[in-house]
Amino acid sequence: MRTDSPWRMPDFRTLFTASALSQLGTNVSYVAVPLVAVTALDAGPGQVGALATLSTVAFLLIGLPAGAWVDRLSHRSVLIVADLVRALLYASVPLAWWLDVLTLGQLYLVVLFNGCATVFFDVGSQSVLPQMVGKNGLVQANADINTLIAAGNVLGRSAGGGLVSMLTAPVAVLVSAGAYLVSGLGLTRIRRTPRSAAAPPGRGVRLYAQVAEGVRHVFGNPELRALALTAALANLGSSVINTMLPIWFVRELGLPGFALGLFWGVGGIGLLIGARCARPVAARLGYGRTLGLAGLCLSPAGLLVPLVDQGIWLVLAGTGWCAAMFKIGMDNVLGVSLRQRMTPDALLGRMNATFRFLLTGALAVGAAISGLLGELIGIQPALWVGAVFVAAAFLPVFLSPVRVRRELPDPEPREAAA
Repeated sequence: MRTDSPWRMPDFRTLFTASALSQLGTNVSYVAVPLVAVTALDAGPGQVGALATLSTVAFLLIGLPAGAWVDRLSHRSVLIVADLVRALLYASVPLAWWLDVLTLGQLYLVVLFNGCATVFFDVGSQSVLPQMVGKNGLVQANADINTLIAAGNVLGRSAGGGLVSMLTAPVAVLVSAGAYLVSGLGLTRIRRTPRSAAAPPGRGVRLYAQVAEGVRHVFGNPELRALALTAALANLGSSVINTMLPIWFVRELGLPGFALGLFWGVGGIGLLIGARCARPVAARLGYGRTLGLAGLCLSPAGLLVPLVDQGIWLVLAGTGWCAAMFKIGMDNVLGVSLRQRMTPDALLGRMNATFRFLLTGALAVGAAISGLLGELIGIQPALWVGAVFVAAAFLPVFLSPVRVRRELPDPEPREAAA
């Protein structure tokens, strides 16, 4: 094992294991929750779109201040509480279904508050990682975490589709609750939580000033700005597509939930391979050139997704989705590593929160657009709109200074304002 390997650190191994369980919960619920709405509550396109919007709108509502809060709190505590809250929320769905009192209103509240907990978990986990593994182990740690996320997309969403088919959608949600519970309990084994360098509340630094500093750091840097815009456009397009896929598969194509899980699983395979290829390819071509060429060659494959139908068209659409996700898998490793290395420790929480605000906020906006388009112009035209965004998402990075960067930068020496 290399001396700079993050796997030498017990806390990283604990975080990775807990993240694996958390990803299982996230991906099973990704399939199961909309299918609860479609199959158990007879939801239409607009209602499914609203459900998807509410699941991510928290990043727009509290995403930016969450970064300042995380910079002031124990990262370990943030992660534990977030997982336990998610477990309780999802456990309420099968309970209400069993008591025959489940409503769309409850589902809306569950996904909304689950999204709030996810804001803190995502920002906290990305903020603790650079301090936990050090700069030399950062790219490997990000590659391993993103491989885990991609594997979760393959196994978790496929398992979610299978659980829905075998046990019904509400029972599948219970599996998600159990995974979050075990993840939260496992995180209590983290022994050393790095302290943030951000100023604590007692030093007179106002919350909005800390939030503004994180936003300026991202948008004032042309490379960070390009990375944020490319990722936001990709998320917007994929959200438009993914929001309509459950209705398209189940109602229009007459396919079982298992088929939907497999389709999403194929995208997860693309993410997985992209995450594993990112580091060796970047070592040969350079970090920026890899991001630019991957986008130019692979992003347009997203235009195959709206062709999804039965038979060969399902295979063709799945191939396009896999290729587009391969590109995103590479982005997730290289883009996250770049932005973490461009940011001083004191700003990590706020930088990550700004990115999560944009990236996951784009998911919320995309879901809302998808539901509206599904009602107004139909499901397949909505898929085409999403595909265009996915195909064009690489342009901000391709047209920016990122495209010519060969190496990861050294962390910026400046400190956050006190």
